[in-house]
Amino acid sequence: MTIRSTRRAFLRSGAAAVPVLAFSPSANAWLSCSDAAADAIAIPDLDGELLTDPADRAAAADDWGHIVSETPLAVLVPASIDDIRKAVKFCRQHCIKVGPMSMVGNSHSTQGQSQARCGLVIDMSGLSEIHAINPGDAVVDAGVRWFELLQQTLPLGKSPPVLTDHIDLSIGGTLSVGGIGGQTPQHGLQADNVLELWVVTADGDLEVCSPTSKATLFNSVRGGLGQFGIIVKARVKLIAVKPLARHYTAVYADVATLLADQVALMNEGRFDYVEGLGFPQPDDSYVLTIECVKYFDEGAPPDDAAMLAGLNFIPGTEAADTQPLYDFFDRLAPIVAFTKITGEWYLPHPLTDFFLPLSEAADFIESTLAVTPAIDIGYGPVLIYPFPRSKVTAPFIPLPNEPVSVLFSLLRWAPSADPAVAADLVAKNREVYEGVREVGGKRYSIGSVELDFGDWILHYGARWPQFLARKLIFDPKNTLTPGQGIFPW
Repeated sequence: MTIRSTRRAFLRSGAAAVPVLAFSPSANAWLSCSDAAADAIAIPDLDGELLTDPADRAAAADDWGHIVSETPLAVLVPASIDDIRKAVKFCRQHCIKVGPMSMVGNSHSTQGQSQARCGLVIDMSGLSEIHAINPGDAVVDAGVRWFELLQQTLPLGKSPPVLTDHIDLSIGGTLSVGGIGGQTPQHGLQADNVLELWVVTADGDLEVCSPTSKATLFNSVRGGLGQFGIIVKARVKLIAVKPLARHYTAVYADVATLLADQVALMNEGRFDYVEGLGFPQPDDSYVLTIECVKYFDEGAPPDDAAMLAGLNFIPGTEAADTQPLYDFFDRLAPIVAFTKITGEWYLPHPLTDFFLPLSEAADFIESTLAVTPAIDIGYGPVLIYPFPRSKVTAPFIPLPNEPVSVLFSLLRWAPSADPAVAADLVAKNREVYEGVREVGGKRYSIGSVELDFGDWILHYGARWPQFLARKLIFDPKNTLTPGQGIFPW
């Protein structure tokens, strides 16, 4: 689907909006009349919508976290990549910050990472066309969501190698942060499975990059947190998949045993998907569960006994079911629908994700869960699963200095909308983060942990000089994605 609109005949909610014609640096405002201020600067011609209505700006000041709210001056709903080029170039010339965000259901960021205080938010859902599906790849706009791509590829027996657990996320957004899921132990991150990118730089230029063409830009924007350019289109890898999913679960007595089995499965490649989950209980304990999936054709189901052979779960806790592969990929949809009905979906979500070195992971996770009551997780759950460091090729995804990293995620749902409750959980995230750093771990940069400039330097470690150098090359005015809070200028 492509958004189509008449130039400057902007419509919103069925009513005509006031056209934006100029920007005033002195007033720091967009104007509906080109001579409304002495320093009024005419904006470029745009085919999309530039929205300044308070309701649209308020929507762009929210995300899935519902914790940080930074109101922009305007929201651009682009009708083309050219709209983004013009807008970014204009903003750079006039020192206006730019934050790309998918506003279909709000951004999935949790700490204002996609927001742009007093700047311009670009609603990337305005670019939502699937351009081509080829035997080994698909070319898609950055605003396409993963479930939309799957609906077209699965009937052809194809899927991206890696999917996040929640597939109602934009492709450009997850490529910018990394994109991790239960297929990562075999295939790396989503950012490791992109073949070509179309990027609008801070100069407003459109660059096409890949591992063999403009590789420096390509490797910067993959997992680059939006600091070096805006991904506007991507060629993502596709692999052959079977139409059905055999889904196995089993309960474990402790984290160490769970991790040992997960590592063995990772090395063997027995399953197509492996994750681990900790479900909080009323007594503040956690039920530790492995979740594994094997794709298969109808008429040739996997042998359950063989698939579970050698695993050290608690006997009698194993279970298996079969479902269409798409239903497995979209397994969170019923939970999302239910929590929207009950209202929990709209509460703060101060979640946080970490990468731990395998040697420290079991003890660290056990000790952290011991002091994390169920009320501090809410719907949760906790995620626990290992993956090989060698599978992650995006250079700006910091990982522990061991061959195997372990994802440890506290997917917190605040029990109320009280800002003090969310603030307390964010502070607890910071405490966990301090412990993660002490054992040589890293943070996955999508969650709710407040970092200062020094923290970011420690986060990137030996890669910080390169990260800074790329910023000075590709975005020296620090125009792009200020919500990450990396650079104080």
